Amino acid sequence: MNMTTMKYLESLDSLLQSVLESLIDGVLVITDQHDLVYANTTAHAIYSQLWHDATDPLPREIQRVCQALLDSKSRYPSRPVVLESEVVTPKTTFRIRAQWLALEVASRPCLLLRLQDQTQSLQGLAIAEAQKWGLTPRETEVWLQRRSGYSRKAIAANLHIALDTVKKHLKNVHLKQQTASDGEEWQASQAS
Repeated sequence: MNMTTMKYLESLDSLLQSVLESLIDGVLVITDQHDLVYANTTAHAIYSQLWHDATDPLPREIQRVCQALLDSKSRYPSRPVVLESEVVTPKTTFRIRAQWLALEVASRPCLLLRLQDQTQSLQGLAIAEAQKWGLTPRETEVWLQRRSGYSRKAIAANLHIALDTVKKHLKNVHLKQQTASDGEEWQASQAS
């Protein structure tokens, strides 16, 4: 292998590492024997929230999904399978997606696990919606909490505002949402 090829492969490896680290979802690669091959920073953070028993190589919730994927290989040997599971904790809900990953560099079959913090995902969606609908900063704060499942009363308490103020902000949010939706429908009708 010449120097140019080696530099190219190193930069490609660095790029892939940067992409995996920048993902909001956790990425975990393990062998079929539960040996850790790779985990990005987000996966480590989620993993530590789920891992309660130091005697287990993996959190039980992840073990169950992995075992179900291993069992699926004998049932559906030629069909790609993606399994999903949710784990509810007091603070959030995690979604776990598992599938087989073909790696030429690994001596054992590997599983790719994607770990998603549902609360964090909802907050990202709420921020995108706030930008799309042109919400004010305070409307955005209220909408973030509403999207995360808080009641109007809880939002008022969390933001130290009156319940009527929360209702007013949510009414404005819904009006702006409807206005944006109407604008999109009108643009679509003009395009056709």
